[in-house]
Amino acid sequence: MKLFNVMTKPKFSLFSPKIYTVLLMGCITFISCNPLKEADRKAEKNKVTTLYPEVVFDSLQAKKALQLGNSKIKGVLFTKEKNGWGIKPVLGEKQYAANTIVTLLPVTNYFDSWYELRKKKENKKTLVYMSNEAFRYRLETKTDEYGRFTFEQLKPGKYFLQAMLNTSFAHTGQYYTGRSVYGSYGAVAHEYEYKTYYNNQSERIEKFVEIDQDGTVKEVKLR
Repeated sequence: MKLFNVMTKPKFSLFSPKIYTVLLMGCITFISCNPLKEADRKAEKNKVTTLYPEVVFDSLQAKKALQLGNSKIKGVLFTKEKNGWGIKPVLGEKQYAANTIVTLLPVTNYFDSWYELRKKKENKKTLVYMSNEAFRYRLETKTDEYGRFTFEQLKPGKYFLQAMLNTSFAHTGQYYTGRSVYGSYGAVAHEYEYKTYYNNQSERIEKFVEIDQDGTVKEVKLR
């Protein structure tokens, strides 16, 4: 009488994809059921890094750049509504920024380092700031109701203008109310009404301006 050794294939192998899937799902379940682990995971995911220029700030250079002169920057601050692709149409309607702060910074060695660092590193999770001491050396003014602003008594040099603009664009159109009126012979008429909705737009508007000669009046469009 012959005996046969029949070996049954195991349902799971230690190195099979199925066991890895089971282990992975178990880990995910454990993390989702552990409030502390879940909070740590969300904190790490939303972590924001702050960077500063490594160049040493030269206060004497900044102070010299903001010495009084006889030049002037006259400008107007405005924007246009962005379309679905994030582009401002050339023929779009202008909206002038009333009562908005415009900041002027002198372009120094420290500023150049900050600006280059910002171009390379800034994103949703990385913020690039200049030091509080460096930011002290700035001029500020506020636009009038037509978006106009002026910086006076400037000396020849290179300057950087910046404005943080929050704009709301109103749109009106017909919208279906969800109600219908049934007439004779089964005719159906849908009810519509006019509604106004707003498209909010936040942006940082910036521009470099250079004054070559003392006594110059520089006109700029900050848009």
